[in-house]
Amino acid sequence: MSRRRVSAEALALAVFAQPGAGARFDWGLTGAAELGRVCAALVVVDVLSFTTTVEVAVSRGMRVHPFPWGEQAADYARRMGAVAAVGRRKMTAEHPWSLSPAALRAAPVVPDLVLPSPNGSAISAAASATGVPVVAACLRNAPAVGRWLRAEGYGSTDAPVGVVAAGERWPDGSLRPCVEDQLGAACVLDALADVPGGLSVEAAMALAALASTPDVPAAVRGCVSGRELAEGGFAEDVAVATEVAVSDVVPVLRQGYFAPA
Repeated sequence: MSRRRVSAEALALAVFAQPGAGARFDWGLTGAAELGRVCAALVVVDVLSFTTTVEVAVSRGMRVHPFPWGEQAADYARRMGAVAAVGRRKMTAEHPWSLSPAALRAAPVVPDLVLPSPNGSAISAAASATGVPVVAACLRNAPAVGRWLRAEGYGSTDAPVGVVAAGERWPDGSLRPCVEDQLGAACVLDALADVPGGLSVEAAMALAALASTPDVPAAVRGCVSGRELAEGGFAEDVAVATEVAVSDVVPVLRQGYFAPA
């Protein structure tokens, strides 16, 4: 009786990893942890704005160290001999490095940038503990990420890819699935649609969002997250994040930092 119950529980847990598919999809920190147990590579998507900012920084020659959101980032950066990015509203002329991709385009290049954020960065930092490659994807580089994964042999049932939409947070801390990250993940999955292992049902449903979204930049500008940033004075960040397929940079997290693949 006990053995049957344990077996059923183990089976139920295994199902959440979407077995048998070459490309899989889930949401948030918990989804990343689940897929990280079984996937050979993870892709983190946080369009507004962590992974967009990573792409901008790495394309300019910076190494980006993900770090959970909080005041400890500055201490960590000092120990690393790095510069710590701050929140958008804390940026100053003397310290122009922030989570804003638009501001980071103009900021001086530093060798190492610690980039905290409450969603994508926290997920990336936790995912790095799995030891598998963690890739930062956004609308700017999604096709390039897909091409790189395929060229590296990911996407089979023996080497599956997990695509994780970071999502946002409600005031109570719970996950808020968001339009921009689903569309960003869909753009990555579109480049993986015919991998040998095929898509899980969850990945196929995430990809289906593209079919009903003829204008992805307009959808991101008009969604809750896009409007929140624009109305808060950061419309330029949304503009940078909605430049689709403009970059061939594939930031891969190894040894604690993102650098070009």
